[in-house]
Amino acid sequence: MSKILVVDDENDIVDLVSLHLLREGHEPVQADNGLAVLPLAVKESPDLIVLDIMLPGMDGVQVQRRLRADTRTRHIPVIMLTARSQTNDRIAGLEGGADDYLTKPFSPRELMLRINAVLRRTQKVVMQAEQRLGDFLVDRKNMSLSVNGKLVDLTITELKLFTTLMANPDVVHSRSELLSAVWGYADDTQSRTLDTHIKRLRDKLGAHGAHIETLRRQGYFFKSQVAEPALT
Repeated sequence: MSKILVVDDENDIVDLVSLHLLREGHEPVQADNGLAVLPLAVKESPDLIVLDIMLPGMDGVQVQRRLRADTRTRHIPVIMLTARSQTNDRIAGLEGGADDYLTKPFSPRELMLRINAVLRRTQKVVMQAEQRLGDFLVDRKNMSLSVNGKLVDLTITELKLFTTLMANPDVVHSRSELLSAVWGYADDTQSRTLDTHIKRLRDKLGAHGAHIETLRRQGYFFKSQVAEPALT
């Protein structure tokens, strides 16, 4: 599930897009004023922003410039959704850093396809880079994990499981989701394969294994903040 920030001053549009996002398994976050976007994006850390141009407070082009100028939000992909269909507006939006552009009236299905396509592209980019969170650093080039600068000896499958959890901190992954992402199948929900790998991963991480949490009858998640003993 991805978190999507939907920004539009037309409530009907926001509700329509949010409904379709929920149907696709995403989590919508809503805003109707340009001035609210940056602080909300910093607070919520959405995976993608659907942004109208004609907004009260600050127009979408200015909002996008602020998002790109802030180190906390510059990585968030943006899809412009607006009634402005002129070529100059489309170019301005894309040159300002938008990842895609869709004009009103629009097909909700087309918007969902574009959102999912941008999310896939973003995930591919992330897969090629280092992944860092707190004390953890995944080096994808060398396929290694280090904690506080110390290498942890993981198998490829363990590393893939760990990075799948770490890529979405504090988000619960069901057993079927993890089996599909790591092993390529999702129908063996009663298998002990996943449980065994989780246990081995926790054991190898030692005290840091507390970051991998179990939510009974729902799945597993990477807990971003845990109380850990001081290093000696």
